[in-house]
Amino acid sequence: MSKPRALVVGMGIGGLATALRLHDIGWESVLVERAPERRGAGYFVAMFGAGKGPAGRLGVLDTIGNRTDPASITYDVERDGRRRPGMGYGDVPGAPRLVLRGDIEGALFDAVEPLAEMRFGTTPVAIEESADGVDVTLRTTTGDATTGGHSTETTERFGLVVGADGLRSTVRRLAFGPDADYMRPFHHILGVSVLQEPVPGFKPTDGIVLAEPGRSAWVFPFTDHKPTVLLSYRTDDEDAQFRRSPAESMRRAFGPELTGPVLGNLLDQFEAADDKLFDSVHQVVMPRWHTDRVVLLGDSAWCVTLYSGMGASSAMAGADLLGTVLQRNPGNPARALREWEMRLRPFIATHQASGRRDLVMFIPQTRRDKQTRTFTQTLLGNPTGKRLMQRILAPQFHEKSIDFAAA
Repeated sequence: MSKPRALVVGMGIGGLATALRLHDIGWESVLVERAPERRGAGYFVAMFGAGKGPAGRLGVLDTIGNRTDPASITYDVERDGRRRPGMGYGDVPGAPRLVLRGDIEGALFDAVEPLAEMRFGTTPVAIEESADGVDVTLRTTTGDATTGGHSTETTERFGLVVGADGLRSTVRRLAFGPDADYMRPFHHILGVSVLQEPVPGFKPTDGIVLAEPGRSAWVFPFTDHKPTVLLSYRTDDEDAQFRRSPAESMRRAFGPELTGPVLGNLLDQFEAADDKLFDSVHQVVMPRWHTDRVVLLGDSAWCVTLYSGMGASSAMAGADLLGTVLQRNPGNPARALREWEMRLRPFIATHQASGRRDLVMFIPQTRRDKQTRTFTQTLLGNPTGKRLMQRILAPQFHEKSIDFAAA
């Protein structure tokens, strides 16, 4: 008897975790990725219990590792260089592992590569679903994509299609409709890059937070890797930000005041970075994540945003649970997907809400938010204050620590 066959679109965390979980339950997977090759190390990721549990069951938790430096100190800084000890992401309740996106993707990729077919430079261009399968037309481009390259198309049949192809998902557009129907703007822009040298006056293991009304800069330190910087700002005109270079838009957003020594260095390093992310922030809000044989997962379906700290963990939890319900409903993917979404929706709703709420933690929206943050950081300057704040924050981080996908 032949194995059921799935097409998994996207070789990010959600897609790779899905393919690995499907292999565990006896499915064959074909993974396709529009990019011509694997991505770089990427940005800071916090792995809470909701992600650590699935990673352990998938056999990759130890390979992912943990780049948290217990001796690291995070400083709240002002433009003029003043600093005070504060609370870094590694200090929050739940003991998250601080890693790079590439740590998770790399561990999953190495585990999946011998088990599934992988095709780069490939994307679906048509999806036709019927009662007994899904016909997908796949376009593969070889050669230099900037000059057109050479494209070929094939149509193949699958028992299930999983769209794990990110915020601007091709599968979502083909099967559910245009982006504008589902993408909810946050009216914020983010920029991420790896710092190639320490910020003057700080050690490589120091965290840095410069937070002002409507804009902020966070530096996340790691053991055995250079820090990453997250620059964020509020805007009323997202389109205008992309008509300029990322560096120019960043400098305008953080002006016209003098940048000072810390922010000036971070903006210089962001501008000089060969590999950077510059994008608008959205959540995806959909009334339904699946049909009978097509399902969206991770950012394609819900995009809790970077501000929730749960993007990687929710993608792995969704992939783990998907394998569980498919195994529980053999030969009936429609019923499995209904069960999957019914169980998953309350969990995702909680973390989408936390993404909206925790935006203020990353970027104060008003002067009052800034004053509250300054007062809070003053309390965190001693161990007693830090323990008190951890107790206050514990209920808010409780849901992040639950291994939701455990059977």
